[in-house]
Amino acid sequence: MGKDKLRKWAENETFNHVFEPCLQEAVKGLDGDLKGKWASEVFKNDNPITLELGCGKGEYTVGLARKYPNRNFIGVDIKGHRFWRGAKTAMEEALPNVSFLRTRLEFIDKYFEAGEVSEIWLTFSDPQPKDEKGTKRITSPVYIELYKKILKPGSLINVKTDSVLLYDLSKEGYLENGYKFNYDSKDVYGELVDRVPKDLRDSLEIITFYEKRWLSEGKKIHFIQLEV
Repeated sequence: MGKDKLRKWAENETFNHVFEPCLQEAVKGLDGDLKGKWASEVFKNDNPITLELGCGKGEYTVGLARKYPNRNFIGVDIKGHRFWRGAKTAMEEALPNVSFLRTRLEFIDKYFEAGEVSEIWLTFSDPQPKDEKGTKRITSPVYIELYKKILKPGSLINVKTDSVLLYDLSKEGYLENGYKFNYDSKDVYGELVDRVPKDLRDSLEIITFYEKRWLSEGKKIHFIQLEV
């Protein structure tokens, strides 16, 4: 185990905006202590909550928090040494509307009450090319149905990806399940940003470190927004 991972895990434990509940409790079917209490006990306001699921380094979580101070944002990932960077940045910038949760996404309903979340971002998720049933691809209808358990009716799910495979498989599943599409584009920066409201354009124009690389290589960025 690398010393750098150990250092980041240790530092995460000192951040009061990072939460790392015992995974075994979720496996046993037990709810997390903060379920239904994120607004009152963590953010101490009634602002809407947005999740970035599979947040990686937390770049999008932090980017959204900077743009929308009147919303609360939680980055969720199982790898704490990755989102350490986002947690560290949030602390350095004294962003009061950012938190991070370390858990597996299949247990997300153990940490949030029904209707506690208003929006979800799935940014550059692993396409899981061998996952025929969609039980590992976190943009699949299997997961969308899970997310619906914690979302308010009429909430938004945003899928942003560089992967043609993930985009195609996700869209196919969404069409089969009759989900409502608000936006659907194979080229975010080529045409989509010119036809969406300013708040969505501002959100889409948050560009992560790796996204900059993909754009420099000529890759197109794809996007789907569902209303569920």
